[in-house]
Amino acid sequence: MLNEREIESCYLGQFIPLHYHHNMLMDQNRMHSFKSAIDYAVRPGAKVLELGGGTGVLSCFAAAKADKVYCVEFNPDMVREARKFLAMNPNGAKVEVIHADAFEYLPPEPVDVVICEMIHVAMLREKQVEVIEAFKKRYTERFGGPLPVFLPEAVLMAVQPLQQEYDFEGFYAPIIQFQETGVVHSGTVELAQPAVYSLIDFTQTNELSYNWEGKFVASRDGKLNAMRFITKNVLAVVQERSATIDWLNHYMTLPLAEPVAVREGDVLKVSFAYRAGGPISSLQNSLKAEVAYEAVLQASSIPAYA
Repeated sequence: MLNEREIESCYLGQFIPLHYHHNMLMDQNRMHSFKSAIDYAVRPGAKVLELGGGTGVLSCFAAAKADKVYCVEFNPDMVREARKFLAMNPNGAKVEVIHADAFEYLPPEPVDVVICEMIHVAMLREKQVEVIEAFKKRYTERFGGPLPVFLPEAVLMAVQPLQQEYDFEGFYAPIIQFQETGVVHSGTVELAQPAVYSLIDFTQTNELSYNWEGKFVASRDGKLNAMRFITKNVLAVVQERSATIDWLNHYMTLPLAEPVAVREGDVLKVSFAYRAGGPISSLQNSLKAEVAYEAVLQASSIPAYA
């Protein structure tokens, strides 16, 4: 019988169907960024562990340089698929696909790099943060230090107030939307610059909950009816070039329960609270926005008195 965490995992990312993995393989930005970061982080002869291997593609990238890759996958269907795909690829024989729970597995030897791509926007749904924090504790107890290099190394999360169009051929439906980055969306109006609300550094101990309250200055008049959540994954830090290899998730736009009319110069107060790996609804239900201070009237609009 499944325990409570296993039941939740069925809904929150641990049992992603194969057709969704196809979408991830087709995401060129994701694939290219991870391949570049893995090529940089994995040195010749390294030992690598992947937690949540899916199709095995990232383990296959690592096997190009590594001597041994342990690829851990919880979903038995994906274990079979990964073994099949890896057998078709060069260096696939260096990857051992292991049917195990990433919350419990430890490799039989110390490893140099740990790859974990259980990443959803805002660290929701999937168990990236919780899995890595639990792994660091188990690994240190078994092998001591130092910890392996983690890929991604860090995650930067930000939020931005929007006016979002929710008219679909005359049908009004304020729903959650996922939008491509680097694309102009005609139905989206940015009402202020994004604000960073969390920086996750996987070399450090990280909290599993986020409670944030922040302020924005409205850059234009509009109707604040949605918040955009931005997640930038720092896959690898290239120290010799003072650069990073990044992967930006699609933007996630959540509608507000109560839209707010704003004017340019208004100070907006936004707050929310949720836990890493929780459902999107937990963030959406806590999301609140209001005008904290109204804009000061322009001098030209103030009547003159003799």
